[in-house]
Amino acid sequence: MDRVNTNYEVLSDEAGRPIKAWTVGVPFEDEAKKQLRNLRGLPFIHKWVAVMPDVHRGYGATVGSVVPTVGAVVPAAVGVDIGCGMIAVRTTLRADQLPDSLRGVRSAIEAAVPHGRTDNGGRNDRGAWKDSPATHTAAWARLAEGYARIVAKHPRIGRGPELAHLGTLGTGNHFIELCVDESDGVWLMLHSGSRGVGNRIGSHFIELAKEDMQRFFVRLPDADLAYLPEGTEHFDDYVFAVSWAQDFAAMNRELMLHSAVEALKASGELPPFELSESAVNCHHNYISREHHFGKNCFVTRKGAVRAREGDMGIIPGSMGARSYIVRGKGNADAFHSCSHGAGRVMSREAAKKRFTLEDHAKATEGVECRKDVDVIDETPAAYKPIDAVMAAQADLVEVVHTLKQVVCVKG
Repeated sequence: MDRVNTNYEVLSDEAGRPIKAWTVGVPFEDEAKKQLRNLRGLPFIHKWVAVMPDVHRGYGATVGSVVPTVGAVVPAAVGVDIGCGMIAVRTTLRADQLPDSLRGVRSAIEAAVPHGRTDNGGRNDRGAWKDSPATHTAAWARLAEGYARIVAKHPRIGRGPELAHLGTLGTGNHFIELCVDESDGVWLMLHSGSRGVGNRIGSHFIELAKEDMQRFFVRLPDADLAYLPEGTEHFDDYVFAVSWAQDFAAMNRELMLHSAVEALKASGELPPFELSESAVNCHHNYISREHHFGKNCFVTRKGAVRAREGDMGIIPGSMGARSYIVRGKGNADAFHSCSHGAGRVMSREAAKKRFTLEDHAKATEGVECRKDVDVIDETPAAYKPIDAVMAAQADLVEVVHTLKQVVCVKG
């Protein structure tokens, strides 16, 4: 039977552990609830599953879920965009120093950072480097040894680009934005992950987990919830590979941020500026070793950000909506977590069928961004209202800065 707590909903029944959902006042689809009920029935869940207000159905496991486990991990509960996350930094620029037309600013960022995907990801893919810059090659040198260790045991993971994707944006909901805060300060913010190599790692271990379940004769309510028991070779290999992909993703964001800053300084579109605050760089698809309610456990966050007391995080809205720099409150019931964004309220296909170019142009009025048919699935109305999402998690984070984008680069 479901009930509503002061700050969250509790989904419970006689079987399995509770689900605590910070979804008061926001849509929570039945398909996502079904996925979560399947997940919480696994025998190694620690205490309960926590659900963030941006929750929606995902591949295998729900986006917007926080899954604490003891003795096993579920690769699909991380997904295939391992280490996906955000980075943001405030500049010394003021809003009144921005040019009337921001097209040149957008073009400068687009020229500096490979984005999108063409040529089926082949040699002429505009979203990859043909010749990686020296800074990126040097960064890859710090990652190469770990990658070689992974590929030596799992050769399939090596069949695709890695260095060519380091410092590149990708597609879908990944973006680079120029934003203005509540005091007219200008920020640079971007969203991306571990690109093709992270996808290969996630996909490979999801399939290995399914094969292990068949070999061990384990029956699950959903085959996508296949897990890797601690102490097994595949468990150790996966945890190492996920950690490596998280490092790749963090480095990817740092390199793109640097490229974008340098491009803007050289563009002639802006006056001289510097960066005024330390960058916030946080994952929202990852695994972390943590201690909760008296036990050491693995916490898997898929579409959720760690929000211990004092932790800085980023919660972006959709194109045309506000975004937030937040500080965690360390809510124990949520396993020190918060949402990773607004969260989709409809599938990409549904958005393409429902909205027109005119709808998208109106929703993104005042934002220098793509306004073509290939980004309609990212239009603001395809996402939950960010104001409602923030209200639903008021006991998880406090707002430090409120941002409104003026430039948005999409792949």
